Amino acid sequence: MEKLLIATRSSPLAMWQAEAVAALLDIAGFRTELLPLETKGDKKLEVSLAKIGEKGLFTAELEDLLLRGEAHLAVHSAKDMPSQLPEGLEIIALTERENPEDVLVSYQPGIRLSEPGIRVGTSSTRRVATLARYFPTAVPVPVRGNLQTRFRKMQEGHCDAMILARAGVVRMGLAEYIRESLPADIFTPAAGQASLAIEAAENLSPNLKNTIRTALNHPLSEACIISERTFLRKMEGGCSIPVFALCRPETEQTFLLEAGIISTDGKLEVRKQFRFSAGPDYPHAIFRMAGENLASLVLGSGGSDILEKIKAG
Repeated sequence: MEKLLIATRSSPLAMWQAEAVAALLDIAGFRTELLPLETKGDKKLEVSLAKIGEKGLFTAELEDLLLRGEAHLAVHSAKDMPSQLPEGLEIIALTERENPEDVLVSYQPGIRLSEPGIRVGTSSTRRVATLARYFPTAVPVPVRGNLQTRFRKMQEGHCDAMILARAGVVRMGLAEYIRESLPADIFTPAAGQASLAIEAAENLSPNLKNTIRTALNHPLSEACIISERTFLRKMEGGCSIPVFALCRPETEQTFLLEAGIISTDGKLEVRKQFRFSAGPDYPHAIFRMAGENLASLVLGSGGSDILEKIKAG
């Protein structure tokens, strides 16, 4: 079987994720080679993601390799994927989702987000807006860089604690510093959080695509994330728009999609839920419909006004 060339960001977490994918492909009989790259989002650490305001900050360089035929697939954190992919590219698999919640991490045992004046490191507009709404005494501090860089900045005193995705913290062996699990009905995660997206060129061999998909795709996680990404696309969400979405199974065939938008100052929020049923084969059309219906509900309940104000600056 031919060697698969896998494009990935070069940060330790991204490399861990790509190596995990490569290990699954090795089991399926492939030989693999990683092609690590620095992306624009990795380089522009002095500017907040919202101010950069570009799509694909953590994906564009990897996607160029796919479009040029210099890599067979790229591994991304699903939450970093723009809602609209460049022409000629597609997500061919989504890995099994781990716990998608946000957590508070700190070197200080016993610290809590409710402590007045706590300085909280985050580069996420969603998390900053959520802090402003639900924890107004917290002081957001912009902290960017890979996970190790962020922990070093916290150790140097830039902030007392940070809000991060549990999945990344656990993957990097830093779970001992988790001080608080943040409730998903307040800190609802970004679409796709805790899953890996496998991207490829549309003209990749169908047989090869199917073999990769069989080795990597998790149907339940994929279906739920399709509903979240459909919501994101209709909301025109990106790094500068504080939107959130999480779809979870309640029973074997019943699902709950919770999603919404929050103003950057935290003063306004539209949050809605949509329950729906789907068969055991998780038909994608039903999950897309759930995302579209909930986005229409959010936009029609004041979400469009919040969106317009955010875009107007």
